[in-house]
Amino acid sequence: MATFSVYMVRHGQTYFNKYRRMQGWCDSPLTTVGENDARNAGKMLNGIHFDAAYASDMSRAMRTAQLMLPASDNADLTVQPLAAFREAFYGYFEGGDTSQTWFEVGAPHKAPTLSAIIDQYGIEKAKDFCKEADPFHSAENNAEFWQRVNGGIDTLRTNQKDGDKVLLVSHGNTIYSIADRFATLTSPERPQNGSVTKFTITDDDVQLDYLGRKDHLA
Repeated sequence: MATFSVYMVRHGQTYFNKYRRMQGWCDSPLTTVGENDARNAGKMLNGIHFDAAYASDMSRAMRTAQLMLPASDNADLTVQPLAAFREAFYGYFEGGDTSQTWFEVGAPHKAPTLSAIIDQYGIEKAKDFCKEADPFHSAENNAEFWQRVNGGIDTLRTNQKDGDKVLLVSHGNTIYSIADRFATLTSPERPQNGSVTKFTITDDDVQLDYLGRKDHLA
């Protein structure tokens, strides 16, 4: 049985993060702060030799990974895009004001913010509520999200060997959703930009080692 470690990093701050816009499959560039988030995340992981580097195929994740590799002393690696680890797709709400969107999604359930939805119903229901509220019903529900992400986890299991250390740059709600599925989370707060979450993956299990750290990890 192969056992390997995945250091999952939330991309650096983007302009849509700064302006509090919904950002799932739509994209925006890293801000200067976001580029520093990426370099700082690389420095946190300096001293860890990665055997592979992946990122969601969104430009914000790819750019974060590209900035992280030299900062972590892994400049010899090439970032491989994995669309399976994109953020959830928010359909009609893509690019919309974050607070307004989650109010519209959660208000019918008496939970007017994303944190309130997670607190009362869980992150999985947030996706289902989003699809229900989308007038086109094109946002991903929880089952659609997990069909995609499970495929990504299977790809990692196929590609990696026992003892590997893997860098994977992804997105806040995606990282939180994976952590929530395999551990008991006590807070609705999602990982910050540039934070590191570590998983240990085997052939039949995923274990959360820590969530959203921003300290030196070597």
